[in-house]
Amino acid sequence: MAIFLCTTLPFLPLTTSFNSSKSTLSSILTNTTARYHFSTIAMNSFTTTTSASSSSMQYVPEQDSNEMERVANLTFQRYTSNSTKRSGKGTAIVWFRNDLRVLDNEALYKAWLSSQTLLPVYCVDPRLFATTYHFGFQKTGALRAQFVLECLADLRKNLMNRGLNLLIQLGKPEDIIPSLAKAYGAHTVYAQKETCSEELNVERSVSRCLQQVGVSSDESAGDARTSNSDPKLQFVWGTTMYHRDDLPFDVTCLPDVYTQFRKTVEAKCAVRSSIKLPSSLGPSPPIEDWGCLPSLEQLGLCSQNVSKGMKFVGGETAGLSRIYDYFWKKDLIKVYKETRNGMLGSDYSTKFSPWLASGSLSPRLIHDEVKRYENERQANSSTYWVLFELIWRDYFRFLSVKYGNLLFHIGGPRNVQRNWSQDKKLFESWRDGCTGYPLIDANMKELSTTGFMSNRGRQIVCSFLVRDMGIDWRMGAEWFETCLLDYDPCSNYGNWTYGSGVGNDPREDRYFSIPKQAQTYDPEGEYVAYWLPRLLTIPREKRNFPGSLYIRQIVPLKFGTTGRHNKEETSLGGARRRNDRRWNRN
Repeated sequence: MAIFLCTTLPFLPLTTSFNSSKSTLSSILTNTTARYHFSTIAMNSFTTTTSASSSSMQYVPEQDSNEMERVANLTFQRYTSNSTKRSGKGTAIVWFRNDLRVLDNEALYKAWLSSQTLLPVYCVDPRLFATTYHFGFQKTGALRAQFVLECLADLRKNLMNRGLNLLIQLGKPEDIIPSLAKAYGAHTVYAQKETCSEELNVERSVSRCLQQVGVSSDESAGDARTSNSDPKLQFVWGTTMYHRDDLPFDVTCLPDVYTQFRKTVEAKCAVRSSIKLPSSLGPSPPIEDWGCLPSLEQLGLCSQNVSKGMKFVGGETAGLSRIYDYFWKKDLIKVYKETRNGMLGSDYSTKFSPWLASGSLSPRLIHDEVKRYENERQANSSTYWVLFELIWRDYFRFLSVKYGNLLFHIGGPRNVQRNWSQDKKLFESWRDGCTGYPLIDANMKELSTTGFMSNRGRQIVCSFLVRDMGIDWRMGAEWFETCLLDYDPCSNYGNWTYGSGVGNDPREDRYFSIPKQAQTYDPEGEYVAYWLPRLLTIPREKRNFPGSLYIRQIVPLKFGTTGRHNKEETSLGGARRRNDRRWNRN
């Protein structure tokens, strides 16, 4: 497998701000726009024939740039209201984090309400491009970094369409935000609240540094701050479909079984409607240079082009277009429950997760669109199941509040004691897609090539790593952290603890038999042949277990045959057809 990262490099120190590299953003915007123009034939020919298997690639969403802009503009109109009157004074800062959107962004809305001038800021924090805690992988791989850069370029464009801009600064937020607050006399900094320790440490650092700012009476004249006062740091909850304040229990008392959580919130909670922002959000304070986005090379990464599989386009505009594609243009939501376990192509599931992870889409806006679809077209088990998955996403977010760093410990929330292996050779065979099991290898090739893997694939490769290979689950979780476009710590580590038997799974020994999974979800070997073209010449029924026609199997299976597994499956946690748990992906 071709690893898409260069030899791990430290973050390249830049002593100057991005203001000195104005051409970077222009280049990114130009390249991003160019990516939107693609062949419709290439978009729709995701096949596993010999000629297509090595080259076919799909953009997600599939519209060209003009169509995406049209769809986004219509959606913005639907979720815009000019009835709210602005009554604030002075300057407020909105500190963008993992909420790279305009629609249903409560931090942005509150900052606008409380001010006369609004300063949007994004800090390119070098810590995001360091290495993972235990095993030293790159925290943010090239594919996700490029996706985030596209999200930022799109956020800037959407803010500019509403009378603002996005100030982009390189450095730690605790250095940048207080300095800006002092320079522009900001009375409040608004930001989305996060839940995991690294993000919470940054929040505490920013708060501590803001307390040392203070502004003289001359500097604060005419704004909302009093003489020598410190700017406030106000956090807004905006990461979940159900608001934390609306839960019928304190998060520290969160049920340890998902089904109990789901039934309780569905019975006792309502999802808040998306916030409707005004069409104009300006003005901003006078800023001569708004900064530019970095290049991947400045972030210590090598560029990687997606030439096969799915190429996700970053940004709110693209995310809104994907909703339109999946719900309204193709009418695919009505069969979501039946198709969600697919592995090949772009339409078997919603594919919303990369935009949810970056905050380019709000889960509440998706909820509103599901309800609109149900009112205007039809409601069925599939439309409900999209919301069911969003509740899973909520659950892992709240779980991270309850258990804190236990989510990242080897024993997980339940402090399970096991003897895990950290065998480097075994792990690398899994990472590189060289295990000798086509279903595992194909999924790992897709991950490294595109930054994406199906829900079904994630469950299978997790089970294989921890059950069949006996490898420390944290190695898998950290590799996913490097690669996934839709990485967020709560869902990623929540799912890995769950899948490895150290999390909140009432059936802790859940096992996925590769023969059974292949027979059920890739019976003709189309998926494995797409990612492993050498299998194309093998009869379809033999592609998943080609014997000597493929590479040697690195380890034996814990349960080697479909027949034996069917007997073992009940003792390991009940028949899979009764299990509605899925790796949380939308």
